[in-house]
Amino acid sequence: MQLSAALALLPNEAKLEAQILLQHCLSVNRAWLLTHENDVMEANARAAFNTLMQRRLNGEPIAYILGKREFYGLEFKVTPDTLIPRPDTETLVEAALEKIPADQFCPVLDLGTGTGAIAISIARHRPHAKVVAVDASPTALAIAQENAKNLGVSNVQFVLSDWFSELQGRTFDVIVSNPPYIAEEDVHLQQGDLRFEPMSALASGKDGLDSIRHIISQSAYHLNPKGWLMLEHGCDQSQAVAGLMEDPGYQSISSFLDLSGLYRVTAGRLLP
Repeated sequence: MQLSAALALLPNEAKLEAQILLQHCLSVNRAWLLTHENDVMEANARAAFNTLMQRRLNGEPIAYILGKREFYGLEFKVTPDTLIPRPDTETLVEAALEKIPADQFCPVLDLGTGTGAIAISIARHRPHAKVVAVDASPTALAIAQENAKNLGVSNVQFVLSDWFSELQGRTFDVIVSNPPYIAEEDVHLQQGDLRFEPMSALASGKDGLDSIRHIISQSAYHLNPKGWLMLEHGCDQSQAVAGLMEDPGYQSISSFLDLSGLYRVTAGRLLP
């Protein structure tokens, strides 16, 4: 199959991607597609499918081609102005939900919200929480606001801010972030989907930890007593992130495994 050879995909992965694009062209679900796989496509549908296939053959991510991506059971609009939400990041949402009470008010901050996937997922499952979602990109923030509206989530406030810069005097019980954490010279930035995603949401300094250092150094000024800071990071960065959290006095530091069994999130509690 063309996709398998062009993108170094396993045959079953290539077939699934082709089916996803075909479903999109025909506006049908997977069950319909499987029961009509021998049908002859109309000319217009075939032309549309071939166009999408060519975009994918050029390496463009499926999420950008379709303009959407499922995350934590919700469908989010995505564009090349936003990072593509990934299943590994659901680990951060799960860790946060463990600390956010289900039946009482809790102020939560999501730094670098992008599509709003983290903030909106938390707000959807914790309706008593007040979630503030910030991003330095006006375009990304507009997409996040659109996603919140489309998903009927109203307990999120969106703020244009470079990390904490516009949050003077505001404090939270939980701060979460999926910041850029890839080293700027990492070869993976020139491979696969990463080639198409905004570099500002991916790379952060020579070791990938510049944004994480900044967040940790400033977070103590924005956490309430006994508040939690939770950060997504690379699979080989948990020890480094835990060490950075120790300096300002975070305690109960622990890391959480993602779906692949790799440490993907590290959390610490700021005790008085």
